Amino acid sequence: MSSKTPYKVLCVCLGNICRSPTAEIVLRHFCDEANLNIWVDSAGTSNYHPNKAPDSRSQQHAKQRGYDLSGLRARQLTTADFIEFDLILAMDYENLENMQLLMHHAQQEYGASQIRAQISLMSQHDTAYPQQAVPDPYYGGEDGFEQVLNQCESSSKAWVNLFKQQMEQ
Repeated sequence: MSSKTPYKVLCVCLGNICRSPTAEIVLRHFCDEANLNIWVDSAGTSNYHPNKAPDSRSQQHAKQRGYDLSGLRARQLTTADFIEFDLILAMDYENLENMQLLMHHAQQEYGASQIRAQISLMSQHDTAYPQQAVPDPYYGGEDGFEQVLNQCESSSKAWVNLFKQQMEQ
């Protein structure tokens, strides 16, 4: 992890309107708070909501905790993301499988040596939610959006601790 060029992290869910934009803003907050040179973005494995703002419920619940999602817009994960980003984080196991398949296509398109991205589960290093999927709140109630925030905060703190350790090496 270089201190000159930003380390780039991409948070990915299905539609890029609930979980991944929340993860993007929360992870960015904790990286900024720790003065880490990390650039965070988000995308979806599907193209269900191109250029749409995050779900209003996600925005509302995030705002109650001091996070502003209003400037974000949905986009689809592309093969180019695997050469652009250092780390791509899946919100659940289905997203992870879809990312692995797309990464295979990226390797064929660009060559394996061009692939920069490591892929992982958002909760990979989270001790409170060890390797648990961040549940999709879209069809559920208000508590689902709070659960997404809880898990994103916990997992983001775990990633920030890991990033700090990597920078010290």
